[in-house]
Amino acid sequence: MHSLHVDSPPSPPTPRTAVRVSVVLGVCSAFLLALVAAEWQPLLSADDAVSRTTHRWAVAEPDITRVCRILTDWVWDPVTMRLLGATVAVWLVWRHADWWTAGWLVLTSALGTLLQQGLKAAVGRERPVWPDPVDSAHYAAYPSGHALTATVVFGLLLWLLRRHGVDGVLWRTAVTVAVVSVVGVGLTRVWLGVHWPSDVLGGWLLGALVVTLAVSAHLRWRPVSDPAPGEPTFR
Repeated sequence: MHSLHVDSPPSPPTPRTAVRVSVVLGVCSAFLLALVAAEWQPLLSADDAVSRTTHRWAVAEPDITRVCRILTDWVWDPVTMRLLGATVAVWLVWRHADWWTAGWLVLTSALGTLLQQGLKAAVGRERPVWPDPVDSAHYAAYPSGHALTATVVFGLLLWLLRRHGVDGVLWRTAVTVAVVSVVGVGLTRVWLGVHWPSDVLGGWLLGALVVTLAVSAHLRWRPVSDPAPGEPTFR
């Protein structure tokens, strides 16, 4: 009788599945972008209501606000996230001589940054302005670069762990860290009053879109001669 390993990560997706998920994420991202660009009043009102509430909390709870600043400025900062991705890329070359995947990881992170900055410049959304700010930030508001970068880096790293057959406690720990980080960085940006909630949602959606497109590209175009352990070949 074959045993059932409930702790194992799911089977790797096919390119077709990755493309389908990308289409859904692309539609959702485009829809939210259109609402933000058109300054749809119900969305602006919801953003304003949530932001005013969280700003009051941030001013009233300086200790929590201080922790949020440390997390968002150091632990989950985009520079930290990119350094984490670069470290994994070096490890892939050093331990597995996988130059293709290492380059794919670095290139995807770079493209995510270009997408983020391009949309910020194109949309030009103003950040929240407070008479008593608890933090500050640069560039335009939409989308949240912190949310997008964390989603891209942790999404790619989780997929690489799954691809290399990681399971059990290590897999559950990695998923937990990724979820807490991606959700947490978005919440800190709203708490600190430097982003509207829809900025963060846009960052999450666009980051997930970048990940699924990158996974689709990897499954289709990675050289057949250098398969990863347990990875099926779709050629």
